[in-house]
Amino acid sequence: MGVRMAWVIERVAGPYSGEADGPVWDGEALLFSLVTESRILRYHPDAGRVVEYRKYTNNTRGLALAPEGGLFGCQGSARRVGRFNVDGTLSMLADRLDGRLHNQPYDLAVDRTGRIWFTDPEPPLRMMEPPVDHASVLRLDHVGGGAWVLKRMTLDTEFPMAIAFSKDERSLYVADNPRGGRKLSELRVYPLQSDDTLGQSSVLHSWDGFAVTGMCVTSRGNIVACLDGGKDGESAAVVVMSDTGIILEQFSFGPSKPTNCAFGGPGLKTLYVTSADGCLYKVRNFKL
Repeated sequence: MGVRMAWVIERVAGPYSGEADGPVWDGEALLFSLVTESRILRYHPDAGRVVEYRKYTNNTRGLALAPEGGLFGCQGSARRVGRFNVDGTLSMLADRLDGRLHNQPYDLAVDRTGRIWFTDPEPPLRMMEPPVDHASVLRLDHVGGGAWVLKRMTLDTEFPMAIAFSKDERSLYVADNPRGGRKLSELRVYPLQSDDTLGQSSVLHSWDGFAVTGMCVTSRGNIVACLDGGKDGESAAVVVMSDTGIILEQFSFGPSKPTNCAFGGPGLKTLYVTSADGCLYKVRNFKL
């Protein structure tokens, strides 16, 4: 049996002001969001440089690319999911559920058909319009032209944050992180039904005092999850687990809380991690 080499974490961008989040590989470079600064940056690994991709993003957090290449983002302060067009414009998607403005989108995933699934926890601050009566996973379905329809997909979540599909897209992973009380944070898996709804969820893994803030899936179908480490962040970590919830590997991130992760580079073999202190990291010796 070979010796497994320890991860080597290299900071490749930052620190910037506030949180970094939303890493996504666009085929040539890594896009990531600066939530507080309301900017999206683009990191070019070959040149080792970072350029500004978009600004004035309304505190965009989660980012995702559609199959045809469109870039979508969770615009926190605008309480909507928007599409960032290549010409510099923004297309606004449906943002009302049963006539009411939905909560505050956090993270999103786009399936092979182009439907956008996103977590919608309650806003931390009081907004102009009150939040809807439940913090759910919502889905945006494209119905032609520029029209989208918004649907509620879960009613068993309390504060959903991270979201990702399994490798075969037959299951949806959702991290539910209840606020307050004695409830555990849970990483749940929902089966996708033949009628396009979600089946009964099951808990893959749970944590006491930690929140799963972001995750991605490896080429083998394992889950890479970012744990915020609780209030002090001292126990912040990136964990790798099987699709049955067994922890395979865990790497401490210390006080620099990891927020989200994505694979990029040739063959999508390099793991990138964003952090709460405004940095982008590259992980060496990560074995898929």
